Amino acid sequence: MRQSKKQEVSSWQEFEEATKEILEAHEFKTAFRVVFKDEKGRAEIDVVAERYGFILAIDAKRYTHTWYRASALRKEAKKHAERCKRYEKIVGKKVVPVIVSLIDDSIVEHEGCIVVPFHAFNDFLLNLEAYIDELIG
Repeated sequence: MRQSKKQEVSSWQEFEEATKEILEAHEFKTAFRVVFKDEKGRAEIDVVAERYGFILAIDAKRYTHTWYRASALRKEAKKHAERCKRYEKIVGKKVVPVIVSLIDDSIVEHEGCIVVPFHAFNDFLLNLEAYIDELIG
């Protein structure tokens, strides 16, 4: 008997799209797969979302149980935080780096980047200001 995978997101593209749709449901204005270029070269942010003066730069990571490693997540958080600092210079506004991960067990911060498990993303958005104050000040 084949196991149902209905609840799983079947591709990274669908995971990015689902993340964008949740942001829009919370009344964020979104831009999808934002590419920018600066003196360090070209970079891309999966979803840029803005609401009430907050700009979130989302990197959607569809980690699976077969290859997820905390060290890989920390490495990606550091890279994303650096990419967001570059993007801040271009837009001239504060940008909050966020990784939305398909699997994880808690909301954490690493190197200035907030890491949110997908199952907690809605709560994170509902309590955005409190999380930002607590995790990155």
